[in-house]
Amino acid sequence: MHRYAIYFAPCRSHPLWNAGCRLLGRDPETGEDLPQPVLAGLAPERLSAITAEPRRYGWHATLKPPFALAPGTDRPALEKALDAFAASRQAFAMPPLMVASLSGFLALLPACPSPALDALAADCVRRFDRFRSPPAPEELARRRSRPLDPVEERNLALWGYPYVMDRFRFHMTLTARLEADERHTVGALLARHLADALAVPLVADAIALFGEPAPGAPFALLRRFPLAG
Repeated sequence: MHRYAIYFAPCRSHPLWNAGCRLLGRDPETGEDLPQPVLAGLAPERLSAITAEPRRYGWHATLKPPFALAPGTDRPALEKALDAFAASRQAFAMPPLMVASLSGFLALLPACPSPALDALAADCVRRFDRFRSPPAPEELARRRSRPLDPVEERNLALWGYPYVMDRFRFHMTLTARLEADERHTVGALLARHLADALAVPLVADAIALFGEPAPGAPFALLRRFPLAG
């Protein structure tokens, strides 16, 4: 496996899992390509194009960003640590999610602050950092191609990724970056399409280990780790 990541993913029985996977066109747990929905006013080929990048990563919210395993660690040890971590954490109710813009792309964002979500992500970043190999110089250069503020630069140096801890924002990516006019139009379409699934209360009851088999390959959901309670 080239890289691993620790994500939140709705449980398979929740309508948001099916709705999100179908919108992106792939189920990362089964590996199945799925027919995308027909959205009035949006050409099918355009929907496929703007969801290509999130489709590769799979339907998720990032808790610990993708990382290569550090020397001396392996997947069984990572899974054992995930088992112990999940067993020590209580499941909790998620805040309502809404379609919104984030840095030019569309995503599901919490409608109100959630200290529990922020704490879960921060703990994942800290607890599993011993499994992370330091990023390669080209990865650091890529991250720095967009301006980073001092906090983001510190996060990159400490944790290998700028947008963690103080800069973390829970989000489930729906599209690539879009121009403002298209973002407004597509955002309204996606909000209507996902409305029924978003109306069902969501619980953070597990974390998930995803893996990237080879550079550029689609991420797969390898295993879910139920939280206690």
